[in-house]
Amino acid sequence: MTVVLRYNSNYCTLYVQVLFHALVSLQHLHCSHVMLHCFWAQLSEKERDRSFGLRNFRYLETIKEAVERECPGFVSCADILVLSGRDGIVAIQALSLVDHNESMSVVLERFKNIGIDTPGVVALLGSHSVGRTHCVKLVHRLYPEVDPVLDPGHLEHMLCPDAIPDPKAVRYVRNDRGTPMKLDNNYYRNILDNKGLLIVDHQLANDKRTKPYVKKMAKSQDYFFKHF
Repeated sequence: MTVVLRYNSNYCTLYVQVLFHALVSLQHLHCSHVMLHCFWAQLSEKERDRSFGLRNFRYLETIKEAVERECPGFVSCADILVLSGRDGIVAIQALSLVDHNESMSVVLERFKNIGIDTPGVVALLGSHSVGRTHCVKLVHRLYPEVDPVLDPGHLEHMLCPDAIPDPKAVRYVRNDRGTPMKLDNNYYRNILDNKGLLIVDHQLANDKRTKPYVKKMAKSQDYFFKHF
């Protein structure tokens, strides 16, 4: 995994996302594993719309095969996902979870159910400081009319030319135009200036339950890292 991440740094955030998709899907007992395909009516987590953008499973499968050669029948797929996610965090120090259209109440409740409080949620969403967002997740803020809460000066960064993009096309916008591959508190300054890409980013900066922590993390990177 270290070799994979060394030569493909963009995969750091990907494997953390894969890990969290796997963890969230554990509540479903059937066909949830992101490294599996299903052969009946129910979709696997890997095949669901919310997993669009997860890719390059071949590296995880290659790692699994290599481990099997050394320790046959001993290391599970779950172990591989956890270790790859861990190495991704170490490599770029990032985490990601939550649907871009969900209300802040739903987001806070979901994290509360797994033991994460409000400042912890605000810190975890700071993972949007790195990586990218696919245009299929953004166009509803651009078409047929631009979301009025967006900073007009930020629109030139949100280059998604098609109102109805090809769902399989890989068109994307970097989450942070300033430091897209660096985990820092610039994300919080951006969303306070209405430069967040996703609806959940805007809600985080404006909801009365989360805004105080957003402002603290925007002001102090140490405070952000402490909670992250």
